[in-house]
Order: sequence, then C-alpha cells, then structure tokens
Amino acid sequence: MRFNHSLSSSITFCLHFSQKPFARLSARALAKAMAGTPENFTTDATADVANADDDVKFGFQRSEMYQTKLAGTATSYDRHLFLCYKSHETWPARLEASDSDLLPKLLSAALKARKDDIKIKTLLTICEVRDDMEVSDGDILIFPEMIKYRDLKESDVDAFVDDVLVNGNPWSSGLQESLRGSYVFVCAHNLRDRRCGVCGPILIEEFSKVIESKGLKDKVRVTACSHIGGHKYAGNVIIFSSGKDGEIVGHWYGYVTPNDVPVLLDEHIGEGKVIERLWRGQMGQYEKVTDKVDEQKVPEVTKEEMKLLENGNQESSVTGFSCCQGAEGVSCCRDASAEQKENKKGQGTVSNWFGKWEQREILTAVGLVGAVAVVAVAYGFYKKSR
Repeated sequence: MRFNHSLSSSITFCLHFSQKPFARLSARALAKAMAGTPENFTTDATADVANADDDVKFGFQRSEMYQTKLAGTATSYDRHLFLCYKSHETWPARLEASDSDLLPKLLSAALKARKDDIKIKTLLTICEVRDDMEVSDGDILIFPEMIKYRDLKESDVDAFVDDVLVNGNPWSSGLQESLRGSYVFVCAHNLRDRRCGVCGPILIEEFSKVIESKGLKDKVRVTACSHIGGHKYAGNVIIFSSGKDGEIVGHWYGYVTPNDVPVLLDEHIGEGKVIERLWRGQMGQYEKVTDKVDEQKVPEVTKEEMKLLENGNQESSVTGFSCCQGAEGVSCCRDASAEQKENKKGQGTVSNWFGKWEQREILTAVGLVGAVAVVAVAYGFYKKSR
C-alpha cells in the first residue's frame, strides 16, 4: 500500500507533537501542512505555539488585564518631549542611562540638571524613527506646542535645553517646524518590560492597517515609544490630537487591544471623545475630562483637613473623602453597600446585646437608689425616736 507523501508527513508531525500544542495551532499552519509543506509547517507551528504562550503570559490574554482602575495612573506633567532615536528593537532597558546611546543619555541628564530652571513640567520619552513619521535620528517633537526640531546633535543638547526649555525661545541652531494632525505613541519597549514588548508591536501594526484603510495616513501618525510607566497596563497608548475646543491634549490609555484601535481612531481622534474605560489620564488640565472620569479622581485635602487627620480624626469634612482613600484612585476601604448589608445582618444581635446591657444597668441603678432611700428613711425614724 502506497502512502501519499503529504499525508505521511502530516501523520509523522502529529506523532511528534503533543495533542495540546497541536490543538492551539493556527488554521494557516494546518492548511500548510495539509498542502504538503511539512518543513514550513514545523516552523510555523512552533512559532504559533510560542506566540500563544506569549499572549497568555505577556499579551492581551494575561490575567492582570482589566484588574486595576486606570483613571489617575498617568504621569503628571504639562509638556511632552519626544526624541526620535533608532528602532524600538534596539533600545536597551535603561535607554536614557545607556553609555552606548549617548544622545538620549545627555538629553535626559540635561533635563534633570536644569529641572529647577524649566518652568513647565516636562516629560522626556524616546520614539522610534519610522518613514511614515517623516522623522530622522535626533529630531525632537514637542507637545502640546506641536513643534519639531531637526537633527539634534550631542554637542547641541545644552544649548537646546537652554534656548527652548529654560528660556522658552526658538532653538538658535535649529529650524522650527510645525506638526500637523494627530500623533499616536505606543509603548513597545521590549527590553524594559516584556508586556509592552508583546502588545506594542501588535497595536502599531493594527493602527497602521486601520489608518491605511480609513484613508488617514496624512492625518494620523503612529510609532513606538519607550517606557512611560505602568507596564502592567499594556497596551499603553498616548494620543496627541485636537479636543473639541481645538486645543492639543495628550491622553493616556491603558489595556488597549487591537479591537480598541478603530474606537480610538473614530471616537477619540475623529470626534474628540474620551474613551473612559481605557483612560489613564491626560497631560495638563485634568478638570477638562468628562464628569464620570472626574468622579474617579481623589479629592484634594486642605491644610485644615490635614491637621484634623494628623490629630487622629478618621474622616475629613470633605464629602466622599476618607483617610483610607488609596493610591491611583483605588480605595482601600471596604465596599459601603457590603458594610450596610453586614450591619443589617447583625443589627438584631447587637441591639439585643445593648438592650440587655442597658436593662441590667438600669436595674442596678434603681436598686442602688432604692437602697439609699431605705437607709435615709430608717435613719430618719431612728433620729425621731431619740
């Protein structure tokens, strides 16, 4: 009996691999196997299994997804500086401190050294050089000013920081250009954290595909960026675009998946809406966000209220604020409704106990009063009889 070569190859493969990985193979890989390309099938199958494992451990299927409230987790700042530098695949874990990447290191050091002189709180992030971004190594993007400076050199760093960031003037050695449209930055800093390394490139590819399909290439640009904080919220996305009032604002989003890309393009960029379920915060003025998002912010405490707290009071006079308010908008207090239920459940027992305790105290008090009265009367009779 003669066996078809493709069929025998497929049987051999099935015996070689365990049932569980085989069940997780993509339809594309299975199709290749049945088409008689076992050598490609082996390669694709291994890659598909590895990708599936990555997705569960580090990607959009990981268990920590959607487990934390996002509102209030963005960094507080008023200006965002992006240094365009190489590919995200080459970035070391600590890019701004790398001796082999002198330009990011020098710019980061200059910002720290002049921090007290820079009036506007400025955040530095590295972004990837991409052809569709129309940038090169050393280019600087500044938001919300929507300014681009070309070709920053290592020898220019101090002068640039002094001119632009400290004194608020145009860079004397560079030509200032205006940025147009919207900019999307996706954290894909793989060597800093594997979660962004897995989620970031997938999101960038999806953004690029949807931007192309919607004819937005001249209006929306997307690229990778370095660590922005909060890798556990990956995919992390920052979008700079015009709000309803025309001002440029940078909104931070977390737990972004490929399914969210059309929503961010259509509703956030297209209509100026904040996608609240993914919103981490924004650059600058937080009070301009919708009321529902504002409700998730931690109220500020006045000096008088802080004194009360320091003196031992457990709750301030601010409505809704308690000393057990946790970080990042998450409260460490127990759920109020749950406490009410427990109070109702135990109300009878507690009230009965207090009732019995009060009754015993009352009877004891009455007894004491009666005894005093009897002694007083007896003493009166004794005094009269003498």
